[in-house]
Amino acid sequence: MKLDLKTKEVLFILLGAALYAFGLVNFNMKNQLAEGGVTGIALILYNLLHIDPAFSNIALNIPLFFAGWKFFRRNEFIYTLLGTFSLSGFLFIFQHLFAFNFTLRHDLFLAALFSGVFIGGGLGIIFRYGGTTGGSDIVARITHKRYGWSMSKTMLVIDATVIVVSLVYLDYRQMMYTLVGVFVGARMIDTIQKGAYAGKAVMIFSRKSDEIANKIIDSLDRSLTLIDGKGGYTRREMNVLYCVVSRNEVFRLKNLIQEIDPEAFVTVNDVHEVFGEGFTIDKSLANSTDK
Repeated sequence: MKLDLKTKEVLFILLGAALYAFGLVNFNMKNQLAEGGVTGIALILYNLLHIDPAFSNIALNIPLFFAGWKFFRRNEFIYTLLGTFSLSGFLFIFQHLFAFNFTLRHDLFLAALFSGVFIGGGLGIIFRYGGTTGGSDIVARITHKRYGWSMSKTMLVIDATVIVVSLVYLDYRQMMYTLVGVFVGARMIDTIQKGAYAGKAVMIFSRKSDEIANKIIDSLDRSLTLIDGKGGYTRREMNVLYCVVSRNEVFRLKNLIQEIDPEAFVTVNDVHEVFGEGFTIDKSLANSTDK
């Protein structure tokens, strides 16, 4: 059964919230590691006043919803509400209904790694499917709209401030492990945002472009695009080849070009996400739909 786009987005936002909550409860709360943003404030309230983060997270976000709703498009605002309330729901579930024993105070480095993987992975999924968990994201949108401040810098300042304030219940050792978790989480978010299907974009400038193009199609079974080009120095007309290949095909492609034209000028760039025929769509399936 194929899910429609909105159903898929809702399900993945719920999955991301579950991963986020699981990591926060089992690796941050149980090992006294901090977190940035509104979630970090909820952890401060939990450690100082024993207020359940499942409730304080919603209480802290509700004023922000009223302040920032006009800065969101309709779907964004709905998905932000979904992400925030589902996060609180899963926080309650993993604290009180399905508790796990993941206390790793003897190895805070491992706890920080797990925290970064689960929290960063959960947030990455939520962001990828159009949601947020409220908090500093709403504040960043408001300040950007009203004062022109950079959203990323605003979020960084908020997160850093909250983590520093967390020293009221953390020692410096726990603070450093918190920073490890935050770093790993940021890398997880980037990885998921960029997509699983990454590749290399290759541009080839050669007098033998037709021969190289035919060889790429025959040997690598990759398609390409011919772009009309003109040498800036020689003023000679030529076809520029643009081709996207998987990472493990780059070496073969380089050898292929060298065999045909050792003087070819080639640039290779990272492509963070690739989708379509040959990468995320089965080529035989794509061909069958054309018939």
